[in-house]
Amino acid sequence: MTNQIPGELHVANDVLADVVGNAAMQCYGVVGMVASDMADGIVTLLPANRLRRGVVVTSTEEGVQVDLYVVIEYGTNITVVTKNLVDAVTFALQQYAQVPVAGVDVHVQDVKVRK
Repeated sequence: MTNQIPGELHVANDVLADVVGNAAMQCYGVVGMVASDMADGIVTLLPANRLRRGVVVTSTEEGVQVDLYVVIEYGTNITVVTKNLVDAVTFALQQYAQVPVAGVDVHVQDVKVRK
């Protein structure tokens, strides 16, 4: 499709959160996502249909700011996994949603053994 269509495209933050959640779960070393508003510090993995609760997307002047709340697999290099997460999320947002990315922050909430 090479024809330009006049107009603007607006993508809801919830849709962007779904794109980010799915991209994050495809990364090696990610066990799951956790809710960003954990009560009492208890970490509970979210089911696949609730991934957007582990993602906070905020619109800024520069683009979208993403905060990911994840659980990393025990024995993996946390620095490498978080770098891969940032790259995968940035790629997904730029390629699929075509939105500028202001930044991606990864919050590692727990380390677990994958079952």
